[in-house]
Amino acid sequence: MRVPVLATATGTLMAMALLLGSCMGPMPRPLQPVNSRLEALGATREPSLSGRWLALISGRGGREQVMLLDLERQQPQPLLGLNRADAQPLSVSIDAAGEKIALVRQLEGRTELVLYRRSLQSLQPIAMVPNGVPKAVQLQADGRQLAVQVSRNGIWQVDLIHIP
Repeated sequence: MRVPVLATATGTLMAMALLLGSCMGPMPRPLQPVNSRLEALGATREPSLSGRWLALISGRGGREQVMLLDLERQQPQPLLGLNRADAQPLSVSIDAAGEKIALVRQLEGRTELVLYRRSLQSLQPIAMVPNGVPKAVQLQADGRQLAVQVSRNGIWQVDLIHIP
């Protein structure tokens, strides 16, 4: 009996797919309790995940603010002095210790980059040198450096900034 070449090739491909699938380990799955808590926050965007911390921008009733969740406790954390009613957050990033939060926001018609230190509840503006308009930020896991996407004269650039 002669087996068609197509049937043999299909069988071989299926066997290879099963073998590869079993080597990859378990499939990724949603974390339903955390996802339910996030859904309760309303509209969310710009997630930054580092260690046990998840920083994101959450909006309800037309107002957006930065939220910080401790994923081990599944609880929001206070960010006193960070969110202002007259500011629009655009991009957020957190370090692995949950101490530093970098934020790009619009405030009083200008876009600015700021660094928030949770232990001090203080906000520090970071100047763009040379001048530019920040759009997105990513904080290094150890909190010592950040990368910022900046527009200068219509050209997008990335700046690295050392954080003392």
